[in-house]
Amino acid sequence: MKVLILPLFLFIIQFSLLAQESMLCQGHYWTEAEGNMMMKEFASKWDGQASWEKRAAVIREGIVKGMQLDKMPKAKGAPKVIINSTREMDGYIVENIALESFPGFYVTGNLYRPTMKKDKYAAILSPHGHLANKRLTHYVQLRGAVLARMGAIVFAYDMVGYAECTQVTHDIPIALTLQTYNSQRVLDYLLSRPDVDPERIGMTGGSGGGTQTFVLAAIDDRIKVSVPVVQVSAHFFGGCVCESGMPIHKSAAHQTNNVEVAALCAPRPQLVISDGVDWTRNTPNIEFPYLQKVYALYDAEHKVENVHLAGERHDYGYSKRTAAYNFFAHHLKLSYRNIPYDDRYVEDFVTILPLEDLMVFNEKSPKPKKMLEGDEAVMKYLGFN
Repeated sequence: MKVLILPLFLFIIQFSLLAQESMLCQGHYWTEAEGNMMMKEFASKWDGQASWEKRAAVIREGIVKGMQLDKMPKAKGAPKVIINSTREMDGYIVENIALESFPGFYVTGNLYRPTMKKDKYAAILSPHGHLANKRLTHYVQLRGAVLARMGAIVFAYDMVGYAECTQVTHDIPIALTLQTYNSQRVLDYLLSRPDVDPERIGMTGGSGGGTQTFVLAAIDDRIKVSVPVVQVSAHFFGGCVCESGMPIHKSAAHQTNNVEVAALCAPRPQLVISDGVDWTRNTPNIEFPYLQKVYALYDAEHKVENVHLAGERHDYGYSKRTAAYNFFAHHLKLSYRNIPYDDRYVEDFVTILPLEDLMVFNEKSPKPKKMLEGDEAVMKYLGFN
């Protein structure tokens, strides 16, 4: 009897894995023409706020179930935090920070805070994309420092498997789940601070950080302002396991794409930034009109914007940052006049710190001994094995 049960058990597991894989929408899943036609098909499935919200609920459930977010530990209050190396700069403060996302697993990053004195500040989550120097690169530092000087507390944090977050590799099968959960825990931490205004919470990132931004904004309405950069596309679903390695866009009951995921932010303010080289080159004609139609259901057309930079490439460069600065200034009530301006914003007051100065863990601040180590250990602890 046992001889028969074991092969059947293995067959069921294999069939389950194949079924999940068949639901994946990865990379350039559709052509540009197919993406255009799918947006028209999606638009035909709703004709008013009630029918859109019914579809939105299906999409939102598909995201949460597709990444198996329910398997993650139930968060109980704010995470434990390690903060060191506090440095005061020109109008802002930089600190190295790690928070315990769940027992034995840490989110590492840098906290940028204003030096201006206020009872309450806005807060902004700042995930990064697949960058060479990760959260430590110069333009992640620039946007953190500038937004802090404008009056926001900014948390710039590592993708899993990048920089200091090396307890797992970046290609761990549950990278999408871990990153989404980590972002929620960053949000929990920021909201636990007595100096943070819960009604002024923003999030922004470029490329893979853009995916993290619109995914979290879709499922967590504590994000009040969303700025995904160079990533919202009708035909491209993200080329990494951390974006499309789990079936969040398709199930037996539905099909969607990242435009509709971003649309779940409505009617909260959202700025979509696109460029002329990558998969966002059609945004003004394909993706953005769909977002406008959804926002119109709430009479909130004024809350969704697109800045399209046809002459630029796939990055979060100066033009993209300054567009985000103005959007956040307006919707989070930041002080844009705190930034030097000479026909354009001047960012040269920012001190770009060497990578080693931004690391949380070092000889003076060693890693906690109870850290989980390795993909297998983390997945086993979480019950994904």
